[in-house]
Amino acid sequence: MRVSAIRWPYTRVLLARTRLAYVHLQNLLTDAKRDRAARVFGYVAVWLPEELLLLYLQEGEVVTATSTRDGRVFDDVPIREALRRVPHAAEYGEVCFHEAADEQLACMYTAQRQPPEELPPEVRAADGTALMAHLLASTYDGMLEVAVGGGLNYIVLRHGVPRRAYFADGLRGGTMDASLRELWVAAGTSPPVVRRWPVPPPLPNQVPPALIDAYRVLARGLAERLTAEGVRNATQLMERAREAQRGAHPALERMSLAAGPTEDPVTSTRALTNAVAAWLKDVLWAAALPDSTSPEAILAALTRERRHAFKTAGLFDALPWKLPP
Repeated sequence: MRVSAIRWPYTRVLLARTRLAYVHLQNLLTDAKRDRAARVFGYVAVWLPEELLLLYLQEGEVVTATSTRDGRVFDDVPIREALRRVPHAAEYGEVCFHEAADEQLACMYTAQRQPPEELPPEVRAADGTALMAHLLASTYDGMLEVAVGGGLNYIVLRHGVPRRAYFADGLRGGTMDASLRELWVAAGTSPPVVRRWPVPPPLPNQVPPALIDAYRVLARGLAERLTAEGVRNATQLMERAREAQRGAHPALERMSLAAGPTEDPVTSTRALTNAVAAWLKDVLWAAALPDSTSPEAILAALTRERRHAFKTAGLFDALPWKLPP
């Protein structure tokens, strides 16, 4: 499938596909969350010369991003990195912004990032009637992705019965059942590419870049505070603790204290919070602190400015110490 031809379903067009040179992406995203009524669920697709970026939005916020170069293999991309890849004054490229149901977003992401289930060899996906009969007989729960040309369509089934469908080109036959039949007819001599998955989980949310920055500031602040308290080689101590925790907490791989730009981890808020908590715990238990201070006092001072953000993320609950108010 040509990347430039890919189309996804939508419930409303907020920005029709247009040249990227005419659009300021950051302003577009800001408008999506400016007021409560406008906080939409949907996606922004950006076609660049070398790749296609897809930004997923919930309530107007970018919550995750993927990228593909060939339309078949998609990779997760840190939100900040995805935005950075879109040039401010793009000579080439196109962009669209479409509103879509949250369930559809989950279907899209699952189809991009999870391996499909194999259909039985005796079932011919090119025969829509036979395929639907098989799914009904097996009371299948899950979803189908039906690719017709560049259009990607999603069908959600419960007990083998299509319950909801999202069509890249809208309802072809007036009703969902008629449109399902029309999908296979529209494919003509080139049969549609059909893949299936179990019921898709909710769309995953990446940890917000602002929280990643807050944790980096916290870690570097801890290294500076330990040095000021007389702990020798505090930065090396923290790096050894981070390396020791990487096996249990892979998100720490991209939380190095080294100077210079570091790529953001692609993980959830809970996973990164638990990782940072485990890291801080190891460091503060290993550090030889003077009698005049304590882990609670150090952490209370370092987290004061961003206390609300850390509390919302669950950091204080993940730590073994109770910090003073």
